Amino acid sequence: SNSNYVNASPMDKVCIIGSGNWGSAISIMIGNNCHRLDFCHSQVNMWVFEEEIQYNGSKRKLSEVINERHENVKYLPNIELPHNIVAMPDLQEACRDATVLIFVLPHQFLPPLLRKVREVVHPSCRGVSLIKGMDFDPTNKKPVLISQSIEDIMSEGNRSARRFSCGVLMGANVADEVAKGQICESTLATDFINGDNDIDWNERTRKIFHSPSFRVQHVKDVAGAEVSGALKNIIALGAGFVDGLDHLGGNTKAALLRVGLKEMIKFCRTFFEGVRDDTFLESCGMADLITTCYGGRNRRCAEAYTRRRAQASQSTWTEDECNLLWKEVEEELLNGQKLQGTLACKEVYMVLESRDLLDSFPLIKRIYEIAFLGAPMDTIVDGIVVNDGPVCRSNL
Repeated sequence: SNSNYVNASPMDKVCIIGSGNWGSAISIMIGNNCHRLDFCHSQVNMWVFEEEIQYNGSKRKLSEVINERHENVKYLPNIELPHNIVAMPDLQEACRDATVLIFVLPHQFLPPLLRKVREVVHPSCRGVSLIKGMDFDPTNKKPVLISQSIEDIMSEGNRSARRFSCGVLMGANVADEVAKGQICESTLATDFINGDNDIDWNERTRKIFHSPSFRVQHVKDVAGAEVSGALKNIIALGAGFVDGLDHLGGNTKAALLRVGLKEMIKFCRTFFEGVRDDTFLESCGMADLITTCYGGRNRRCAEAYTRRRAQASQSTWTEDECNLLWKEVEEELLNGQKLQGTLACKEVYMVLESRDLLDSFPLIKRIYEIAFLGAPMDTIVDGIVVNDGPVCRSNL
């Protein structure tokens, strides 16, 4: 099939859709590479959701400040961006004739944007999603890869036989450390089919991201890489709960990570075909789980949630009170960024519940009950058990 077929386009024109903390950090690698690589246009457009910010005592547009200062003063302060990164508030102008789209924004914003984007990109365009989350098909209660949703919307109404193809970049990549040039690895999972000119599009795409400090390995298992990137944020909530309970320590957290990894693998295998075991030993699997459970915003907010529940005088918590507390913590700690773990947790719980699979995933179930149903914080240890029974595939 030519479903993932990428047509010949001699030069790549890269556009980054999103300019938050991670979008700005990854733009450093992409900007430097596109400036250097002979198959890329030097200018890299970065779409900015325009907002007014207070800057040096006056109100300014964020995109203008980025282009003037070569710094995202709101989401990645004190880090210089390459001068060939150009912030653009007009989405279609940013994406016009792009051959590579890099998606790095909260996934709930995607569908309306994609319908505008697909009108203006180059016919041979391909995509890489850096979005850590999942979509869900409410009719058949199945998880859907965000990369798959992107492919579907980008290919709607496409007059050619060619489908838009989208892979993912996932890994142990806490944005601020990447931006400072600290050594890390990442996993590019793409399955672009070589065109008739024998260009290896997977390798060509890898080179757009790879640098001496940002070491990118390629795999073809998009599902395994992408689902790991969403689920590890749920496990990180559990890690934050452990950190917030002062009578639990490193051994408990290590046990939670191990059980969490097993549940991540089981979820991938249950719902997606062709997931490979060795994907979980790549940066997108175990390494990303570790860094997210020790650094990262989901862990930090979950620890704060735990401590605030402990300080409060009430012993029982309703669902509304839990949701309100998450909202407060997010607003106080994240400077306008969004928590991904709580959203993913609700969606994964809904899927497992609708298929009567919750008992096969005791840790994810317990994390949800503490986060949203007000279960006592210290019952997190009850989730650190392995239910090794096979998932009955007949109810899928």
